[in-house]
Amino acid sequence: MATRTARTAWNGTFTEGSGQVELSSSGVGTFDVSWPARIADQAAGVTSPEELLAASHSSCFTMAFTNELGGAGATPEQIEVTADVTLGPDPAGGVRITKSALTVRGFATGIDEAGFKAAAEAAKAGCPISKALTGVDAITIDVTFEG
Repeated sequence: MATRTARTAWNGTFTEGSGQVELSSSGVGTFDVSWPARIADQAAGVTSPEELLAASHSSCFTMAFTNELGGAGATPEQIEVTADVTLGPDPAGGVRITKSALTVRGFATGIDEAGFKAAAEAAKAGCPISKALTGVDAITIDVTFEG
């Protein structure tokens, strides 16, 4: 199996410094990161580990979900998945990821709503990123079958 690499270069202190995270394996981009932007309500063009994790979770889940649908004999037609990753206080001190909320919208031919939702639940359990998030308080899923 493949190994993927990202690299972060940082300048300055934790609260006043900033850095850039580079998606090294793919070379698709370098993105600014900073603590103030990480905890702000508006990201203002600066990403965060939580946003990158949300991208990982939504894309991984989508792949697992379309695989589950195919295994059930369905053909995915239109699938949209959003992951909202929440950073919150850690009772032990500092902060931690407290939740990843998946929202699934879409339809597939050859499957009914119950089967669609069952495939989503199976994908949530089988997605490698979901498995990596076992220390998160909650991974939720809201599924809407639009077929």
